Amino acid sequence: MRSLSVVSLIVFAALCLAHTASARTPIELVDPIPALDQSQYQIGAGIYDITGPAAQTGMMGYAMANQSTAGVHFRLRARAFIVADSTSRVVFVSTDSCMIFTSVKREVVLALQRKYGSLYTQDNVMLSGTHTHSGPGGYAEYSIYLMTTLGFSKDNWHTIIDGIVNAISAAHDSVKPGRIMLNHGELLDSNLNRSPFSYLNNPAEERAKYQYNVDKNMTLLRFEDMNGNELGMVNWFAVHGVSMTNQNKLISGDNKGYASYAFEKYKNGPKSTPGMGPFVAAFAQSNEGDVTPNTRGAFCNNGMPCDFAHSTCGGYSENCHGYGPGRDQFENTKIIGTNQFKKALELYESAKEPVSGPVQFVHTFLNMHHVTVQPAFTGLSAPVSTCVGSLGDGFAGGTTDGPGDFNFKQGTNSTSTNAWWNILAHFLSEPTAEDMSCQHPKPILFNSGGIDLPAPWTPHILPLQVFRVGQLVIIGVPGEFTTMSGRRLRDTVQQVMKKHGMTNGIPVIAGLANAYSHYIATREEYQVQRYEGASTLYGPWTLAAYQQLYTGLTDAMLSGTKVPPGPTPPNLYDRTFTLQLPVVEDSAPGAFGQIDQDVKSSYSRNTTVTVSFWGANPRNDFRTQDTFLTVEQLQTDGSWKVMLVDGDWDTRMYWEEVWLIQSRITITWDIAPDTAPGKYRIRTFGKSKDLLGYYTPYVGTSSVFTVA
Repeated sequence: MRSLSVVSLIVFAALCLAHTASARTPIELVDPIPALDQSQYQIGAGIYDITGPAAQTGMMGYAMANQSTAGVHFRLRARAFIVADSTSRVVFVSTDSCMIFTSVKREVVLALQRKYGSLYTQDNVMLSGTHTHSGPGGYAEYSIYLMTTLGFSKDNWHTIIDGIVNAISAAHDSVKPGRIMLNHGELLDSNLNRSPFSYLNNPAEERAKYQYNVDKNMTLLRFEDMNGNELGMVNWFAVHGVSMTNQNKLISGDNKGYASYAFEKYKNGPKSTPGMGPFVAAFAQSNEGDVTPNTRGAFCNNGMPCDFAHSTCGGYSENCHGYGPGRDQFENTKIIGTNQFKKALELYESAKEPVSGPVQFVHTFLNMHHVTVQPAFTGLSAPVSTCVGSLGDGFAGGTTDGPGDFNFKQGTNSTSTNAWWNILAHFLSEPTAEDMSCQHPKPILFNSGGIDLPAPWTPHILPLQVFRVGQLVIIGVPGEFTTMSGRRLRDTVQQVMKKHGMTNGIPVIAGLANAYSHYIATREEYQVQRYEGASTLYGPWTLAAYQQLYTGLTDAMLSGTKVPPGPTPPNLYDRTFTLQLPVVEDSAPGAFGQIDQDVKSSYSRNTTVTVSFWGANPRNDFRTQDTFLTVEQLQTDGSWKVMLVDGDWDTRMYWEEVWLIQSRITITWDIAPDTAPGKYRIRTFGKSKDLLGYYTPYVGTSSVFTVA
């Protein structure tokens, strides 16, 4: 996540409107199914649409107030996997969302318990975001994440929650005896360290253990039933979801979403409808904190390299940008997504190592303020402590994936260049001398752990979770670990695994899981105070605290020791706010669905079809498990067959507001080189809203055109 605009944070801090949570219907209990033996499990996979409002909703990730949704690149999905043995089961869900927030996990578990009783709990359900920066936001309860999204979006929140629950339900309904195969390998040319200056501050002897300054490893699980029928795949690979830039306004799953789309198309067939299964392929996130897909590196507008320590051009961060491997953001997304798809397919097809052993899990909540960290995890002679959460000046400097504003820059240990903004920010909560000493050398910009307006800005009660599936241990972390932080945590957990006889065990990090608490940099990276260090909320010993905590959790899981649930995170639903005005009324120059700019009569392959209609606001109907558009081909019997929908890569839907209450819907189709010749048409679908609040479905249809 990039820095939030300082102005947005200060101006919107006190604005809030309350909402009331809606009730849900209880559903009949379903019992778990026993597994067969140590190498045979009960497994299931499911997928569901979580695409939210495609208009007028701030996007989550770059935290830019002027970046709000205005169409669909391709749809977002939740992908769920269930693994059970005779005594235990776990659920892992990868979502095409920027991150998971505590409130989402809370409501997902409550909905599952209404449906399945005590089968699914906080303990055995893990939700992990892919970290796309091109999804609608407004689904958090903590205030800082609502500042640039016009506040809380109840409809988007429910869409994500309901989609995850439906994906898990689909996985539950598909559970059958099966086997899991594991494989891992290196993927090159697909990620780059965006803060190499920070990475170089780690000890030379530690850096010497690794060939690269980012993790190139991909770890993959292959799921199949006892007859060898393929059910799904999940892998973990570290790379940010920022191939789509901060200028993009189309909902998009970014590079990991494209990789999932490509893999599912490959397995379900080229004519399959996206997101409808049966094969489910998840490209889950890992320790991507300092890892960018912009593999050409960062440059100034004049083509010169940015300042190495601060990522500035002429002293300013605004003109230093990372560049991907392609010509534009769409090609960047496809290239990095294709690379992940191809590597995953290679690992999937060659997966031979059977997963064998018990299914186990452990979970607890912990207050991350003032955790006492023992010398065994710090190398010091006396215990130290984590701090009350805060964000430093370098946080407002942004990253090369999304630079900051107002002369904030990365790698600063001083407030002198931004004294005025620091004074304003400290009106919200003045850090104490103890806070400043604890966070040193971070210059505190936002004392976020002390701001409670209109609700707490950042969390301090966080979920920590570990799964075991045979020899694989999945570490669910509530934030963004940098490359070296992730390596240290994996090494720490692996030592515990070896202590319990898991000499062949493989630990993986599932990032942005169950909650979000910004970044976790190493202590050495923290000293530099680039973006990742400045965004490490709980001070220089945050990573050491996590190493200590996950050591205890993993040890408890493997020894079968019960872990206390810990303090319950607050339910802040009634303290959320929104500045988003509802859709009052839709209007059109003529009928809704009427053509504004029609297609041409004929097109060749490798060209683009464009048509626009007079439509309505997409916030009226998210078209969940459906589509805003179709590309249809005329069949020999005179019927029309749907060839593409808005979940496909080759189509895009753009929304444009005209005269406040009018909407222009523009649809493009990039005709692929293997497109069959024939007659085609494009259609659009939506609902209009009248002044009395009634919704009316409409359809728009282009003229027929030829593809030759």
